[in-house]
Amino acid sequence: MRRLVLLGLLGLGVSACKEPEPIKVEPQELPLCPDLVVKDLSRSAPLASQAQGAVSSALRSTSASDNSPQPMLVRFRKQTGVQAAAVSRLREDRVRKLGALVKYHWPSLDTLALSLTPEAQARLAQDPEVLSITPDRPVHALGMSPWVPVSALLGAPSTTGSTAEYTWAVRMTQANQVWDANNDGVLDSGAPTGEGITVCVIDSGIDPNHPELKAAYAGGKDFVDNDDVPEDKDTSGAWGGGHGTHVAGTIVAQLGSGGQVNPNDPTLSPSGMVGLAPGAKLLVARVLDENGDGRTSDVIAALRWCKEKEAHIASLSLGSSNPDEAERAAFDEVYAAGMLSIAASGNGGELATPESKVYPAAYASVVAVGAVDPEAKHPAFSQGGDHLSLVAPGVNIYSTYPQGQSPFATLEAGGKFYASSALDFVPYEEYTGKLVDCGLGENNRSCPELEATCEGFVAYVTRGGEIKFSDKVKNVRSQGARAVIIANNDPEDDEALGFTLGSPATWPPVTAIPTTLVNDIRAQIGSPVRVGIRGGDYSLSTGTSMATPHVSAVAALVWSARPTLTNTQVRAILESTAKNLVDPEVPESPTGKDIVFGYGLVQAKVAVDKALNP
Repeated sequence: MRRLVLLGLLGLGVSACKEPEPIKVEPQELPLCPDLVVKDLSRSAPLASQAQGAVSSALRSTSASDNSPQPMLVRFRKQTGVQAAAVSRLREDRVRKLGALVKYHWPSLDTLALSLTPEAQARLAQDPEVLSITPDRPVHALGMSPWVPVSALLGAPSTTGSTAEYTWAVRMTQANQVWDANNDGVLDSGAPTGEGITVCVIDSGIDPNHPELKAAYAGGKDFVDNDDVPEDKDTSGAWGGGHGTHVAGTIVAQLGSGGQVNPNDPTLSPSGMVGLAPGAKLLVARVLDENGDGRTSDVIAALRWCKEKEAHIASLSLGSSNPDEAERAAFDEVYAAGMLSIAASGNGGELATPESKVYPAAYASVVAVGAVDPEAKHPAFSQGGDHLSLVAPGVNIYSTYPQGQSPFATLEAGGKFYASSALDFVPYEEYTGKLVDCGLGENNRSCPELEATCEGFVAYVTRGGEIKFSDKVKNVRSQGARAVIIANNDPEDDEALGFTLGSPATWPPVTAIPTTLVNDIRAQIGSPVRVGIRGGDYSLSTGTSMATPHVSAVAALVWSARPTLTNTQVRAILESTAKNLVDPEVPESPTGKDIVFGYGLVQAKVAVDKALNP
């Protein structure tokens, strides 16, 4: 029997001569299954949401209205000569006497990263040697998401795999033509693979125990937690968004070293995927927290650490919308010392203007990378501009993810598996039950009364109506649904069913099906179906963050083909051998460079050939 609850009566004044009029009260229906009502959860819950990096402690900015210490960068006038070291020490002593908490001191940049109260900032600004006092500005990942320290080499790199590991992005950039000319799934003996070259990924940290990354990982440093364990986790052990792991896999994932993939997706290799430079060594500098946020000072410190560790290439899929002179000087310094820095151009969705450029990509000493889609067309999000150097694949890029943290759905009906998409924030669970049509799921009485029982069922819900997915799931859950299938109603969204439940909660397993499967699944209404969510080791991601490591990896291939090249020569080879792409709305430049594609799509085979035959 359906249960009702009456709203409380309103108190009214009563006349001695007349009874008050009865108040008409609308009944409000309670959930049929109160024990199943969806409840909000903290981050500590073991949800697949953690794979999406959607909940994390964010950086806290300090209001300028109080006198609390604020993270700042202080630049002094350039000092040279024999007294420079002594002057640097005196400067640090002066700021410490103002109560500053010094985080970093870079004498070669005449810069300190520190925390200062507004009062101390005002006093320091009067120092004639001070050039500028600027905020230690936030930086962010540019993607559209405690371990036991490992040795420098956990295993020998694998040279044998399958051509199924060659993603469309690997083939578009010609990487496989460099190290597998006969396309047999085996690295060619003596071919450039990135061997002898070290790429330093400055990002959110990685999963260093991922089977695709273990052989390449050569060490790291965590500038967020200030230790030598650059893992993408917060202090509670909860995983972040996997951004750095995804970037690293694009560069160095190994042949034949696959992790857990979705076994029901025929388009995926059971051995995972391979990076463009599987022979390169990987250094990792963690500067972004589990929410994808960081500080300029940590980027500078990481950049200098990469150079100290003799990295050839620094790959940065991060940025900020404002330039910073100390940061620019740091990139200029490492470029002059021979390291090549490559960074994402940004996902602003517009052609870059002086106001919309993203840094560090927009510095002259950095290679700026934009994105293209699988048809080598310009995606709307990828920022361009006169500083853009190259483009690379950046849409639906398949790469590594922290182990078990990438949810994928398993849907079985009528003895057949169907391809479907897991929604974020759902648990890794499986449930088998009768499929019940709950329509739009617009309220907690949307499912048929005789079939929707608290003993459990699988709810079939159609997309649409003025209601969020999360509310649809809450409504059918309160009627007893132990799993939910959401049917798409727009064919244009079939390629990327990026539906979200918004936040962590006690959700049941939820999966989404494309319009092409609607008739097949509806035919199973009344029959048992199985819905499951499992955790995989790979994910698809989009952004200029994903394009950047493709260029970093090709640079490693070029450098390994001819190790005597300088960073300036490697950059010139990449730019001069890029495939010219034409946007019909942008006039083609006589130099072959434009503001949408830069010099064009990076091409590994042509670039390596030029390096070997200058």
